[in-house]
Amino acid sequence: MTDTQNTTNLFDVRGLPNPDTWLRDLPDPGTWLGAILLALIFIIAATLVGRAVRLAIHRYLDKTERAGADPTGIRFLGHLANVGVYVFAFLIYSHIVPALQHLGTAWLTSMGVLSVVVGLAAQSTLGNLISGISLVLYRPFKLGDRIQVSVPAGTEIGTVESINLGYTVLRTADERRLVIPNSTMASQTSINLSLARKGAPCNLTIILAATTDPAPARKILTDLAKAHPRTIAVDGCNVTALSGSGTTLTLNVWCADPDTAVLLKSDLLETAKKQFDAAGIKIARWTGLRTMP
Repeated sequence: MTDTQNTTNLFDVRGLPNPDTWLRDLPDPGTWLGAILLALIFIIAATLVGRAVRLAIHRYLDKTERAGADPTGIRFLGHLANVGVYVFAFLIYSHIVPALQHLGTAWLTSMGVLSVVVGLAAQSTLGNLISGISLVLYRPFKLGDRIQVSVPAGTEIGTVESINLGYTVLRTADERRLVIPNSTMASQTSINLSLARKGAPCNLTIILAATTDPAPARKILTDLAKAHPRTIAVDGCNVTALSGSGTTLTLNVWCADPDTAVLLKSDLLETAKKQFDAAGIKIARWTGLRTMP
């Protein structure tokens, strides 16, 4: 039966729908009516599956974020999986509908030319997709990181809000959104400010008498700093200078912030003075504490 006959038989002589023909053609993907019905079914199914995938990913993201894991890669793969659902649905649909099956040979023959044309036309889009995969794999930054980037207007600092299939979105301090192609993010030099060490350094410098062994003084200072509750880390206590007036010993301590460093100064100076006097360690001069934000 030809398409013309099919179309004609759908309606009777009065122009009303022919129930027998409609019921016969609906389940047949070889007719245009059946192909349309099947397309609607596939669209609805792909939409439902896509929503189920998004819901599953959101639930998994909630668990990973509560556990402190990085959700960047999961979000990106979620976008990719959602697109894959529709692509897979179309492939199945084209395999079932006979009219599209006949186009398969022609598609295969022209695939070489088509791939070149599509590649040239969509090289920017494909480049963004591949760059997005690279950003997720190599992870120079993740969601929530503050990064500094170069834009046509100059330098901007923003928080990574999302990395999707084509673009990276940054949120600035004044609530603007910077939408940057993934290919640009992958190729340009960016500074991840969130990877910087948090806190403030405190350098306590003393000058021991020329005849004093620095080892006991170093041990006292290091032990005091490690035992102090305001200390985050002790980076060392080293001899930083030698002169006729004595030996310069510098204690490098890391604390929460410059205000905490002031309190740490007072405690370390007071306690160290007592222990130095008890141990008979002679001090040529205290140079105090230097803090940097």
